[in-house]
Amino acid sequence: GPLDEIRTKVVAQSGGLIVGERDVCRVEECPMGNLVADAMLMRVKDQGMDIAIANSGGIRASIDEGEVTMGEVYTVLPFQNTLSTFRVRGSDVIAALENGVSQVEEVAGRFPQVSGMSFAWDASKPAGERIVEVLVEGADGFAPIDPEAMYGLVSNDYVRKGGDGYDVFADDAQDVYDYGPSLDLVLAAYLVETGPYEPMTDGRISKR
Repeated sequence: GPLDEIRTKVVAQSGGLIVGERDVCRVEECPMGNLVADAMLMRVKDQGMDIAIANSGGIRASIDEGEVTMGEVYTVLPFQNTLSTFRVRGSDVIAALENGVSQVEEVAGRFPQVSGMSFAWDASKPAGERIVEVLVEGADGFAPIDPEAMYGLVSNDYVRKGGDGYDVFADDAQDVYDYGPSLDLVLAAYLVETGPYEPMTDGRISKR
């Protein structure tokens, strides 16, 4: 009974279908990926985090237009992952993105959805050499990532610990905190704050 009450609780409104299907989110920028990554970054931006990377394998459903229930949020994010914050060099971010686009042909869950940054990749190049541009958003707009600079990054604890091939975070992350709030609660809170939510893509991931 109490669980049903939680699942049926309306937490937000959506102005349209928020696409989160695997055949979309695991190969390109998708509305649910943007929503999840934006929610993660906004939660910890005041802690000095610059960018967010979410693995598309953690996104499991779309949300229909209209009322959004907590049950729908749980269906999108069923794994009870927690927010993880850490610091890495720009070169590590590039390596992480290379991993993210390395198995697109297999529609693998490692494909990265991002916030606070944009990247372009070339599918014709071999895995490990596909990232052709990375820009990070700052006070003065977007600028090329500095491979030597340190960046604050937020992801989920599964990715931070090396899940979906993100070994670079497990090996090189500094100032790690893996015990943030659960991702489903972060998403629900963001929908409440920004609602009614309008699904969108804005070109933050491009294919060349």
